[in-house]
Amino acid sequence: MNKRKIFTWSITVALAGFLFGFDTVVISGADLSLQELWNKGELFHGFVIISSALWGTVIGAIFGGIPTDKIGRKKTLFWIGILFFISAVGSGLANDPWIFAFFRFLGGLGVGASTIAAPAYISEIAPAKDRGKLVALYQFNIVFGILIAFLSNFLLSGIGTNAWRWMIGIEALPALIYILLVLGIPNSPRWLLKNLNNRAKAKAVLELTNPDQDVEPIIEQILEEDKQSSKKETIFDPKYRFPLMLAILIAFFNQFSGINAFLYFAPRIFEIAGLGESTALLSSIGLGVTNLIFTLIGMSLIDKFGRKQLMYIGSIGYIVSLSLVAMAFAFSWQGIVVPLFLFLFIASHAIGQGTVIWVFISEIFPNHLRAKGQALGSSVHWVLAAIIPSFVPILFVRIGAAPVFGFFAFMMVLQLIFVWRMMPETKGVSLEDLQKELTQ
Repeated sequence: MNKRKIFTWSITVALAGFLFGFDTVVISGADLSLQELWNKGELFHGFVIISSALWGTVIGAIFGGIPTDKIGRKKTLFWIGILFFISAVGSGLANDPWIFAFFRFLGGLGVGASTIAAPAYISEIAPAKDRGKLVALYQFNIVFGILIAFLSNFLLSGIGTNAWRWMIGIEALPALIYILLVLGIPNSPRWLLKNLNNRAKAKAVLELTNPDQDVEPIIEQILEEDKQSSKKETIFDPKYRFPLMLAILIAFFNQFSGINAFLYFAPRIFEIAGLGESTALLSSIGLGVTNLIFTLIGMSLIDKFGRKQLMYIGSIGYIVSLSLVAMAFAFSWQGIVVPLFLFLFIASHAIGQGTVIWVFISEIFPNHLRAKGQALGSSVHWVLAAIIPSFVPILFVRIGAAPVFGFFAFMMVLQLIFVWRMMPETKGVSLEDLQKELTQ
């Protein structure tokens, strides 16, 4: 029964990931329609129409740690749902590109803040032995949201010139469901102890999440870690240099795989490869299915193989698949080969970076700095996620797809070196013990 409660709370919070995934990718189906409707050039389309949500995500990631700490993980998650709801309704009804960009920006704020609040909450209620797969529920919901967005775009693509409004506005429904569900979760026990000094409520939650053990030692360990930490400490203190570097680098390499650039422009990339518009949208659904399947595989392995082993598998898969995609565009290979290589790319991402990143960043910082550390790692991730896709349309026109994918392949060679030389294994270790290991 208690395990069921932990799972229910985790999956409820992870639904923020569903909204993240849906919101991030739904724009791909409206991409060409919006460019035709508000034809103001490639740069305007890339930076304002497409990337407005991403710039909101950057702000949400930079400042999302503040409400996550001040008002708590639960209340922050609630307001994230409100942002998604307003964004979906407003952008679906917009008649001006700047108004559209504003509402998409609000949704981006929700995405950025969710990458901090959701993994932090789940990591703080999860037992150490199950933490990997429970936090990875957030990533599972991201890719499930991506799949549903691709499917929704395909189903709505033929309903007329205003199909794009329905594609984007339909997100209001899952956002409303999420808002209602998140009201039923408890506050994080570690936040209750650290911020409210409420031992009784924290103990009640810990007894539910750790039914087979005495929770008093856990409470004492959390309180001891808090006592030893100076209230004036920041994540930039020398003792936190190593976890800070780990968070920055894993986020950096995540985006230099080209994953967001590809997800945003998947139908366009398939059309460049010679597929028709309808086939391109169907291929996008296939990508969503592949992403979901390999995320499930990654979730089943993350607490067995560990984070580092999955990153090895993903890095090698990235290098092979991106190199093949670059060659396919360079030598004008047509037909089914390009989608197959891109499916391999998505599978490599899903089982490696996709499964690992939010789990890993939520583990490597101490309790009192977790939200701030996650904010910085998420900020790096989303700054790059905003910049890189913004240049994709013009780069495809100016230099072609082959050099772009070749560059991403080279960056994944550097990621493989990072995993080999720097990345520690964090599976099965308590959050408090990890702090001791990474800050010595």
